[in-house]
Amino acid sequence: MDPYDTPESTPRHHVSSRLKDYCIGATPLQKRLESVRKQSSFVPTPPRRKIPQCSQLQEDNDPQKVAFLLHKQWTLYSVTPLYKFSYTNLKEYSRLLSAFIAAEKQKGLAIEVGEDFNIKVTFSTLLGMKGTQRDPEAFLVQILSKSQLPSENREQKVLWTGWFCCVFGDSLLETLPEDFTCLPLFLANGAETNTALVGTWFQETFDCHFSPLAINAFNLSWMATMWTACKMDQYMAATEFLWSVPCSPQSLDISYAIHPEDAKALWDSVHKTPGEVTQEEVDLFMDCLYSHFHRHFKIHLSATRLVRISTSVASAHTDGKIKVSLNK
Repeated sequence: MDPYDTPESTPRHHVSSRLKDYCIGATPLQKRLESVRKQSSFVPTPPRRKIPQCSQLQEDNDPQKVAFLLHKQWTLYSVTPLYKFSYTNLKEYSRLLSAFIAAEKQKGLAIEVGEDFNIKVTFSTLLGMKGTQRDPEAFLVQILSKSQLPSENREQKVLWTGWFCCVFGDSLLETLPEDFTCLPLFLANGAETNTALVGTWFQETFDCHFSPLAINAFNLSWMATMWTACKMDQYMAATEFLWSVPCSPQSLDISYAIHPEDAKALWDSVHKTPGEVTQEEVDLFMDCLYSHFHRHFKIHLSATRLVRISTSVASAHTDGKIKVSLNK
C-alpha cells in the first residue's frame, strides 16, 4: 500500500478557525437552500448497485487531466447544491477567487481584481467525470504560483487542487430547483489553509455548505469488494485491509493482505448477480476473509474496526482520504 502523503505544515489555529467557518456554516443561508440541503444531506446506501456497461468517463475524458488526478491523496467533502453557478462564468470565477485569496494573504487589505500577487487561480471543466448525460459536468479548481522570471520562461507550480463532481446523481437531481447545480462531492489536495479559503469563497458566492466526508467501515467494505471485482488490464496489486483494535494504553492495528488473484477468485465464487453487486455478496466476501483470518490466527476481525483498504484501483481511509492508483 502506498503511504499517505504528509500534509503540508500549516498554522493549526488559523486552519481550525477557517475550516470551522465553512464546514458548519458561519453565514446565514436562504430558507430555500435549507430545503435543498434536507433533500440531499442523506442518501442511504442501496442494497444493490449496478455495474455500468458503458462508462461516460471512458468516452469523453481528457487523458492528461485524468492522469493528473491519479496517485494523489484527496480529502473528501460533501457539498450542498451551488446556487446560481454557471459554467459560462468560469473565467470570471477565476479572477474573483484569485482576488479573494490574494486579499486574505494580505491580511484583508483591499486590492484590485486581477492585480498580480504571484497567485493565480484557474477553473476548468473535467469532461467525462460523470456517470450519465444528466449529471452536471465536473470542474477543476487550481491555485498556481507565478514565477518572477520573464514571461517566456515562466513556470507555474500547482500549489493546491480541488474538484467538484456528480456521478449517477439521479436521485439528487429529481427534486433540485432550477437555480441550483448539484455537485455533491468535493475532493481537495493541498494545504488545509487553501482548502479553507476556497471553501469560504464558494460558501459566500454560491450559498453552499461544505462538510468533511468520513468513510465508515460499511462503505469501506463496499469499496474493497467492488474494486476487487474490477478487471485490470495492466496493474495488479494486493488487496490490503487495516483494522483498528482499541487497546490500553494505545490502539493496535492489524493488517491483512491478499494476493490479487486470490481476492479475485474469492469474488468470482460469491458473485451470483451479473451486472450488479449486492449487499449479500459484499457481506459474504468479507465474511470469507474474516473466517480465513480466524482459522489461522484465532482473531475475530468482525469485532474490530476497518479503517483502511487498498486495491489495484484505489485506496481509502475512514478519515475521508482516498487515492486513485491507475486506470483500468
